[in-house]
Amino acid sequence: MWRGFLLGLIFWVIPTALQAAQNTIQTVRVSQEAGQTRLVFDLRSAPEFTYFSLTNPNRLVIDLANTSDAASLSSQDELGSLVRRIRYSTPKNSQSARLVIDLARKAEPTLFPITPSGGFGHRLVVDLADSDASPASVLIDSTNNQRDKDILIAIDAGHGGNDPGSVGPAGTYEKNITLSIAKKLEAIVNAEPGMRAIPIRTGDYYIYPTKRPEIARRNKADLLVSIHADAFTTPQPRGGSVWVLSMGRADTELGRWMEKTERHSELLGGAAEVITDKTSERYLAETILGLSMDHSMASSYDLSEKVIEEMKQVTRMHKRRPQSASLAVLTSPDIPSILVEVGFISNPQEEKNLNWAEYRQRLAQSMFDAIKAYFSQVPPDGTLWASWKEKNRTHKVRSGESLSLLAQRYNVKVASIKEANNLSTDVVRIGQLLTIPST
Repeated sequence: MWRGFLLGLIFWVIPTALQAAQNTIQTVRVSQEAGQTRLVFDLRSAPEFTYFSLTNPNRLVIDLANTSDAASLSSQDELGSLVRRIRYSTPKNSQSARLVIDLARKAEPTLFPITPSGGFGHRLVVDLADSDASPASVLIDSTNNQRDKDILIAIDAGHGGNDPGSVGPAGTYEKNITLSIAKKLEAIVNAEPGMRAIPIRTGDYYIYPTKRPEIARRNKADLLVSIHADAFTTPQPRGGSVWVLSMGRADTELGRWMEKTERHSELLGGAAEVITDKTSERYLAETILGLSMDHSMASSYDLSEKVIEEMKQVTRMHKRRPQSASLAVLTSPDIPSILVEVGFISNPQEEKNLNWAEYRQRLAQSMFDAIKAYFSQVPPDGTLWASWKEKNRTHKVRSGESLSLLAQRYNVKVASIKEANNLSTDVVRIGQLLTIPST
């Protein structure tokens, strides 16, 4: 009798234990950004998965080992134009689940698990790069069809999604502060004739730091501004700072702290793709890439100094000179890039300031004023601002200069200079400010 009871108990316990150990899908979340759709599957435990793609029709198939297929796959988020449906299909075995993501067109998948953090448990993230994605529509200059007429400013709101960034003493998330300032800066940039903003993150979702400069490059940005709120292990530090890329170790203790908390990447970023395996081509590409990086870093430093000058009218600066660190978001070799820390969210007073909308507006305005001053001096060739500068060149007459000499120097006619300045004679005086017309 007891033997029969024990056997029955074993047969009941074993399947019950197996069922209890089985993983389950709890929720499905969907978000979109330019050219990419992200699906996040919240799971009870760490996922074990394999996947493959199929065509005719296009779909992504994911096999989850030891996972139940009883949970709903519906999402409260919009699926967007790329994903048609998320459904189950016949699994490999009774202990696994097979997910099928029906696609409207071909997409390049990237899948990775995330361990519990930021109030979320285990997750499986599926990023789908849309094959039909194209950069934002541009206005082409008829005299130079190689680029946009507008100066394009990529604005990156740090952190996002399951990564809240630093958290203030009162519970303020850095990701919310950075997104708010980024949207305010975006509005100011878009209101300026001849400029247009490219938002890197438009909502509460996560983008890998190495992907952010890639998005800026894909949209042909002239500048990348990444916005963050600083933090430290103690509440005392306060004030803003501006960071540029360091090719070596960070030059301050705070910089080394930041490097530890940011995801590292290769310094050449996505542009390393231009380096081939052929020896001669590789050396040439490395040389060109090095020159481009030098120019980008010099431009970033010049802009950083202007940002600091403007920001110190709004807030105390923790550092009054640009700081250097090896941060992944700054690694684009062909786009000047800066990271702006708007203050220490770990400082109670600065956390309070950053929660004030008017204060965030003033910070955004200070960044824009610096950007405008920078590009007024060095507008990219082919832009509307470059044509304005060309049309409004001025020259202060020095000793020994004449109209004919200036005409030769600027490659314009003497008559054109006289007409632009309403001159009736060829005589000019020392210190006279002349408008030099475009050629």
